[in-house]
Amino acid sequence: MPRETWHDSLWHSSPPGSIYDYIKVASFSIGPDGLIDQWSLRAEELFGLPAAQAVGRDPVDAFMPPELRAGAHRRVAEILDGKEWTGLIPFRVPGGDGTHGVAEIYVMPTQTEAAERAALCVVVDVRALRRIESDLAASQAIFGQSPFGFLLFGTDLTVQRANRRFATVFGGAATRHRGRTVHDYLPRHEADRMTEALRRVLETGDSVTDLRITGAPPGSRDDRHWSINLYRLHGGTGRPIGVAGIGTDVTRRHLAAREAAGVRRNLALLNEAGHRIGNSLDLETTARELLDVTVPGFCDLASVDLYQGLLLGDEDRAAKLRGPGVPSLPGQGPGRAPSAPLRRVAFASAVSDIALPGQGAPVAVGEVHRYPAGSPGALALRTARPGLIEGGGPEDLVQSTLVVPLVAHDTVVGLARFSRTKGSEPFGERDRAVAVELAARAAVCIDNARLYRREHERALILQRSLLPPGDPEAAGLDIACRYLPGNAATEVGGDWFDVIELPGHRTALVVGDVMGRGLRAAVAMGELRTAVRTLALLDLEPAEVLTALDEIARGLGAPGGSQQASRAALHSRDADRSEVYLATCVYAVYDPVTRRCTIANAGHMPPVVVEPAGEDGVARPAVLLEVPPGMPLGVGGEPFEEVEVELAEGALLALYTDGLVESRDHPLDEGLRGLRAALTDPARPLEEVCDHVLNTLDTRHGEDDIALLMARVQGLPTDAVGDWQLPREARSVGRARELARTKLPAWGLEGLLDTTELLVSELVTNALRYGEGEIRLRLLLDRTLVCEVWDGNLAQPRRRRARDTDEGGRGLQLVGLMSAGWGTRRTHRGKTVWFELPLPGGGEREAAGLSAEQLLDMYG
Repeated sequence: MPRETWHDSLWHSSPPGSIYDYIKVASFSIGPDGLIDQWSLRAEELFGLPAAQAVGRDPVDAFMPPELRAGAHRRVAEILDGKEWTGLIPFRVPGGDGTHGVAEIYVMPTQTEAAERAALCVVVDVRALRRIESDLAASQAIFGQSPFGFLLFGTDLTVQRANRRFATVFGGAATRHRGRTVHDYLPRHEADRMTEALRRVLETGDSVTDLRITGAPPGSRDDRHWSINLYRLHGGTGRPIGVAGIGTDVTRRHLAAREAAGVRRNLALLNEAGHRIGNSLDLETTARELLDVTVPGFCDLASVDLYQGLLLGDEDRAAKLRGPGVPSLPGQGPGRAPSAPLRRVAFASAVSDIALPGQGAPVAVGEVHRYPAGSPGALALRTARPGLIEGGGPEDLVQSTLVVPLVAHDTVVGLARFSRTKGSEPFGERDRAVAVELAARAAVCIDNARLYRREHERALILQRSLLPPGDPEAAGLDIACRYLPGNAATEVGGDWFDVIELPGHRTALVVGDVMGRGLRAAVAMGELRTAVRTLALLDLEPAEVLTALDEIARGLGAPGGSQQASRAALHSRDADRSEVYLATCVYAVYDPVTRRCTIANAGHMPPVVVEPAGEDGVARPAVLLEVPPGMPLGVGGEPFEEVEVELAEGALLALYTDGLVESRDHPLDEGLRGLRAALTDPARPLEEVCDHVLNTLDTRHGEDDIALLMARVQGLPTDAVGDWQLPREARSVGRARELARTKLPAWGLEGLLDTTELLVSELVTNALRYGEGEIRLRLLLDRTLVCEVWDGNLAQPRRRRARDTDEGGRGLQLVGLMSAGWGTRRTHRGKTVWFELPLPGGGEREAAGLSAEQLLDMYG
């Protein structure tokens, strides 16, 4: 080193804030005469005396108490004789308050130029030394005995000092860490973060608290988590001299926090699953809802497989668990048999182009497959226990897979698979428990959807079996109908319609709706429809039919029928046990001869009528018939009213259920206006009118069943009706035969002439013998020949078997044997007795002459 450089370095001045500034070292010298001859500035500060007052004075007299001066003089004499001395001396503290301090003094003998003896005194305030000792002891206690890792970094960000705790974690003695950097302890990305934090603290003076650093100590593969606090250190003058760092191992706290976060996340996942899974009663939708909840919140990709037999409705394909043993599954025997066919109904992935691990080619949604024998999937299905598949080789992107059987009500319905890819945390025991819980919830919802689908299909089959087959036919009416059941997401309703042929070529049009849904409503609908048909055979008036139906509906929910229901109404406890079946119904009877329609309503939608365009060609608006609505069937206690309207030729009559005109988003009035607007052209083909109505209205199909029954009026032609009044006298019998003999050839029915004459004479004879008032004879020709005889007596004739001795009583037997059907009905002014004959070649049972055996049987 050059001399100049060495000299400059040697005499380079130290910065302020050195140890001497803290110790407060003072000095003065004593001359050969024992008096002070030099006084330093530090001495002025320590003793409170300026040099002018101290120089030339005896130090003993100047600083020591009188009682100690004698001994002090002897000590000064010894020092001047060349003896060193170190000791404690008291002195008065500057300030004039009389306070005394203690100074530690070191006296060294010296010589002047004249070889005279003198002394140099170095004085230190003992109080400053004690403070330094205390500070050093406290610093050493904090630094050396701290349970936390403690590091001191210099301004160059290298380690200046490390405590024992730090050395224990990172190895070696504490002194061996001097000069190292954070890159010697941490991974590169974490070391860069730490270095940046150190530099920022050193430059700004802002402390850093709870800096989370992750790394592995030497010889360990497990990462540890530390919380680092950094603050800047300053010298006596405030100059930054480094950074102090305190590190706390928070690995347990981190693991506990992560565990708690995982528990909260899983609880939130299960809560979300409870809200989102099972909102629909559809198998495939429920499976997709499970994956919507789990991907990506629980796993990266997942799939759901359901048994093919379950999806096809084969109940024997479901796996029944038999206690804790191995369940027998379809297509499996004991051992390593493959699983039964399953269909993949849902798949979801948060990572593109990754398929679920397994043997063979990936399975697409909708594909039917089997799990190979001995595979984890087959084992999980066979044992009804979840399994864990760890990742394969380095090329396998999926590192962990859970296979969880879907078990509900002791039935294995399928299998769910959850997978996590590389980079995600592998599945643990807590994840296994969560997956089992999620699968159990989904399995219950899937099983409920299965049961609902089965009930829905049965109800739909029942409902459709009770609807009129094909296109109904009726005399004087052109009929078209539509029935749209609710979709699979909604239960089957109780809507029905019917077209019933009545005597006299009349037709009953019925539309009804049982309140409620499901198999219960479908069964109730079937019972009411059967009751309507039975009551129609009695040829009752519409209001009477509804009254009888009301009684039947009230008895549907009570084991003892309507009488039990009436008694239950008197006792609230029994009434609570009885189910209530309510239904609405409109019943209309159309007479093609008069084109009059008699209608009664039990709380149903009003019928709509559209008259044909007038002679001016202007279309007539559709109108709602003003029929008293009445109370729904099953309420009881309220009579029903009926109205009679005359319909023009070509008029359109529409009966419907509320599903056509009412929905959640549209009020009923708006739907009725839409229906009336859609029925603006009654002359169009009736099938087209039905389709136009359904396509025009916003029916929200699927929310409710829809039944629509439309009939265009086509009255019987005038020449197809024969109507005569007969006086109440014996010759009216012959007159009736003569009218029939004249009318039938005009219709080309000569083959029915003899039978018709015979049966007409029998009915007219009975009317003369047992009836009252004038007699009315009517012959009607349509698909069959109908004969009606009216009289004013309300007494109903009944068929009976005449005894051998009876002269009469065989007329109705004869009518029953020779006609296709006969009957009687009451009218407003009497009764009507009728019979029906099939037309020749009409395909129905034709009337035939009586054999000899039948005549002998009748007349003995």
